Amino acid sequence: MIAETVCSAVSAAGLGIAVVTAWRKRFLTAARIAAYALVPLGLVMTGAVEWVAETAFSPTAWAGFVVLGGAWVLFTTTRAVERRRGGTRRERRTARAEARGDAVAPTASAPSLGQGSRPAARPATAPRGDSADDFSDIEAILKKHGI
Repeated sequence: MIAETVCSAVSAAGLGIAVVTAWRKRFLTAARIAAYALVPLGLVMTGAVEWVAETAFSPTAWAGFVVLGGAWVLFTTTRAVERRRGGTRRERRTARAEARGDAVAPTASAPSLGQGSRPAARPATAPRGDSADDFSDIEAILKKHGI
């Protein structure tokens, strides 16, 4: 008697949590919670303790099997929808981050730059001795543009 009461209370609490989760627009999670919550109720309704004596002719036991079947349908449906969408929300978020290249190794100290993002290094030139030579490049550019 006490086991049935505890299982029924656990099922009621689980269904309440499922309703709150569905209210928060997380329907797949709510359906999965509801499936878990219906399992103890289904086990109570099947009369697991008195299995042999009452199962064959008990409408409550058959109703329990129907509830367990409904829980199984909820499990399989949510898994199918999850696979069709491409995994759980966390898995999709991780896959999108990897596709964008946002993922950085946890031990990296700074983000690495690709080949094309670094400016080309200037070749080292010997220091010029005369200050007039420093402006010869600028004068050539100005003459080229007619200034």
